[in-house]
Amino acid sequence: MAGITKKIGDLDVFPLSLGGNVFGWTADRDTSYRVLDAYTAAGGDFIDTADAYSAWVEGNRGGESEEIIGAWMEARRNRGDVVIGTKVGASPDRRGLSPANIKGAVEDSLRRLRTDYIDLYYTHRDDPSVPVEDIMTSLDGLVRDGKVREIAVSNIEPERLQASLEFSEREGLARYAAIQPHYNLVSRDTYEGRGWTWHGGTGSPPSRTTRSRPGS
Repeated sequence: MAGITKKIGDLDVFPLSLGGNVFGWTADRDTSYRVLDAYTAAGGDFIDTADAYSAWVEGNRGGESEEIIGAWMEARRNRGDVVIGTKVGASPDRRGLSPANIKGAVEDSLRRLRTDYIDLYYTHRDDPSVPVEDIMTSLDGLVRDGKVREIAVSNIEPERLQASLEFSEREGLARYAAIQPHYNLVSRDTYEGRGWTWHGGTGSPPSRTTRSRPGS
C-alpha cells in the first residue's frame, strides 16, 4: 500500500477517499459500517466527513456522519489506521469561521468522532465576514495544540485563498495542505471555469467515492 499512497502535507493517504456524507442519510448505521469495513478491507484509509453532514435530512441536526464514523472506529479499534478529514463552518449549529466558532466546532467534532485529534481539518465554506488572518491564526492554534494535524480549505474564492496562503507563509503559521473544490463530471465549470492558480504545497485531495450533495 505504501507505494500508492498520496501526500497531503505530512499525511500519507490512500489515493481514493471515501466520502461519508451519506452516513446517517441514505446509509443507516449498519450499512455505513459495512461500507467502511469494505473500504478499509480493500486497502483504503482516507475517510471524508463534515460537521454539517447530514443536517439537510429531516430530523437531523448535523454531525450524524461523524458520530457513525466515531462509533465505527471505536468498535473496530482502528483509529491509528485511518486518516479522518472533517470540516467546519457549514453546520447549522456552528455556522461561520469566527475564532470562537472554530474553537467550539473542533471540540464538537472530536467528541462525535471519539478521538483526540483530527488528521485533516477543512474550512467547509469561506466566511468573508472574518478576516483571513483571524481564520488562519485560529487554525494554526489547533495544530499547535495537537488537535489537528493538517488544515485544508473548501469553497473559497481565489483571492481569499491567496491571501490566506501568503499570511501563513509570512507569519510562519500552519498553511492549507489541500483544497477540496466542488468538482465532478456533471459540475465541471464551477471549478474549471474559475481560473484557479495552484500554489506550491497546496493540492486537491484524492477523489471521493460516494455521491455528493450539491454544494457540499
